[in-house]
Amino acid sequence: MFSLLMKWMQANHILPKISDTERQALEAGDVWIDGGFFAGKPDFDHILSQPYSILSAEEQAFVDGPCEELLAMVDHYEVARTKKIPAEVLEFIKTQGFMSLLIPKQYGGKAFSPLAISTIMAKINTHSFTVGTYVVIPNSLGAAELIKHYGTEEQKNSYLPKLATGEYLPCFGLTEPTAGSDAASIKAEGQLFRDDTGAIQIRLNFRKRYITLAPTANLVTLACQLKDPQNVLGKGPDVGITTVLIHKGTAGFSSGDHHDPMGEPFDNGPLLGENVIIPVDNIIGGTANAGNGWRMLMQQLAGGRAVSLPAGAIGAAKLVVATAGAYSMVRQQFGMAIGHMEGVEEKVGRIAALSYLLEASRVFSCSALNAGIHPPVVSAVLKTYTTEIAQSLGKDGMDVCAGAGVMQGPNNILAKGFCSSPVGVTVEGANILTRTLIIFGQGATRCHPYALKVVDSVENKDVSLFRSSLLAWLLQFVVGAFRTLWLGLTRGRFVGLPDVAVETRTYYRRLAWSAARFGFLTNMAMFAIGGNLKARGKLTGRYADALAWMLMATATLRRFEAEGRRAEDLPLVDYALTHALSEAQTAFVGIYANFDGVIGSILRLLATLPLRLNPLATPPSDAMSHAAARCIQRYNSQYAHLTEGIYKPKENSAGLGRLLHAFRLMTEIAPILAKIQDAQQHKYLPKGPAEQLAALAAEHGKISVDEAQQVALALAARLAAIEVDVFTPDQYYQESKGQQGIYSGVPLALKTS
Repeated sequence: MFSLLMKWMQANHILPKISDTERQALEAGDVWIDGGFFAGKPDFDHILSQPYSILSAEEQAFVDGPCEELLAMVDHYEVARTKKIPAEVLEFIKTQGFMSLLIPKQYGGKAFSPLAISTIMAKINTHSFTVGTYVVIPNSLGAAELIKHYGTEEQKNSYLPKLATGEYLPCFGLTEPTAGSDAASIKAEGQLFRDDTGAIQIRLNFRKRYITLAPTANLVTLACQLKDPQNVLGKGPDVGITTVLIHKGTAGFSSGDHHDPMGEPFDNGPLLGENVIIPVDNIIGGTANAGNGWRMLMQQLAGGRAVSLPAGAIGAAKLVVATAGAYSMVRQQFGMAIGHMEGVEEKVGRIAALSYLLEASRVFSCSALNAGIHPPVVSAVLKTYTTEIAQSLGKDGMDVCAGAGVMQGPNNILAKGFCSSPVGVTVEGANILTRTLIIFGQGATRCHPYALKVVDSVENKDVSLFRSSLLAWLLQFVVGAFRTLWLGLTRGRFVGLPDVAVETRTYYRRLAWSAARFGFLTNMAMFAIGGNLKARGKLTGRYADALAWMLMATATLRRFEAEGRRAEDLPLVDYALTHALSEAQTAFVGIYANFDGVIGSILRLLATLPLRLNPLATPPSDAMSHAAARCIQRYNSQYAHLTEGIYKPKENSAGLGRLLHAFRLMTEIAPILAKIQDAQQHKYLPKGPAEQLAALAAEHGKISVDEAQQVALALAARLAAIEVDVFTPDQYYQESKGQQGIYSGVPLALKTS
């Protein structure tokens, strides 16, 4: 019977067909806490036992020392205006080891943890994304990482020391005009041949684009389709995707032209090659790794997606926290701080709470990497949703700052990050496709407790494995269905919980309830849609949303426990978890509404009304928004904790420096203003803004002369902090290049034809 069932499932495409490249992606990395959600039953004891790391003393010293020194050297506005990084800044990056963070110490590197690398990237990127690329690219997917893991001993000894010192400046050539998110379809070709001496060589032809550091790099890691028509390696004519090293100056290879990214003008451009000849020894890992390039890339991206781009996004979100919280209390309209107006307060509360959630997700995920766990689905979630949420929070911050956010100049704090946020959304797999294809499409097969076993058993015609796996899957489905119903009826009230804070127990219960529904619906999708699931991007995107918000909610709970249940952070936890569960609720409603066929009709008939009448959560209340906003509207230890990890310039500096100066002074005079207001209530002083009555209050003895002077200084700082930049005509206008044109106008395809 089971043998016939296997054949029927194959014939009717019930199970997804897995290509070789998909198989390599599925086998890369590890299943982590995400497995519990696909099973419909997360193990909270296991989750809370997972590490939530902190930096080592050496790593913290680097963040507090060389990182601060570097950023103090960088005038981010001048870098953006000139599109050039000063030579002394680049030299400091090289000599202080910023390019060696992931390289082992035996080769001259720092050998820092993924969490430390993420923290350093976040700090630098908040001040200058342009400068940050010279730290991010050498320490993410590329020459150093691939050689470290897969290189021959000769390659490690030759390249890693020079990469550590910056003698080799790397870039990674993957994206092409016809291969973006579908990176496996690259057209760059390398052809093996023997030269006149009998040595094996590779002839390369390629056109790459969007390559960060391409204009300045002198060492390129290139992904290509390797062909071997003479079968000199004995692997057949189509060897497969292979990564090779190309040195600048190699005949036929050209670089140096620039694309012009929006927001931050980081060095980015095309790589072009026509009949470029390199020795076969330039394959990373040597000939043994010819054809293993895709596997290598997938293995490193399994965890790598959780590091660089989330670091930039979450650093940007923290900068919004620092700016919006301060500006909302420094800027006044209608005789009051705009942060006390409910419309502004709503934005500030959202910024504060979701940034708390994002930072929790970053640290928790990097802690898994520190422990040697590389979860590809969690990494994809982190890359996709941190960049999306940070982009949204950037817009909220711009709304709070209003005109001060719009007017460009040295004093503008947020515009550069707001304008460059689409970069994070786009690279390392566009978020649209990562959300709709990878997170649930890959996760449903890889992370499900039985799905991959069933697929493998069918492909291998293993009837015994098929029988045991399918029966176990069916049992899990039936139990999961009843568990979903029971948890819904009881709102998770009888879920067994670990020893957690009383204030957060309801969120664990609702997460268990949500996970049960997610596991049940995952089974429904795989049974009812099966092999066609990859084509249902709108539906799988909603599954991805539900999973992502549950994972980020889990990270938030882990942070709260790891940081000692800080009572002052409870408003942020309440808002973040309520919002996350509300987003999961929205995703489930969308799944029920758009599930096709008979199964969809049954779900809508039996489940939609109970789902709406008995929701996981509704959006955060106004009271939650108010409490969350207040967490970042006072210059105190909590504000410092929530903005830790971004670069804070000296208080006499433009932009954030002068804003923080005013914010500190305005917080310090709050008790003085309270005395004046008390005097006004007792009719000792006339009506009006309290800060404008400081001198009169001193005359009447209600405050001291020193306190009146303190108020005057704070008011002066406040006025300075809300000023925007003004340019003379000579500063504002630039000379036209006339008929010469600013750019060549030659399409990339024509330049290489």
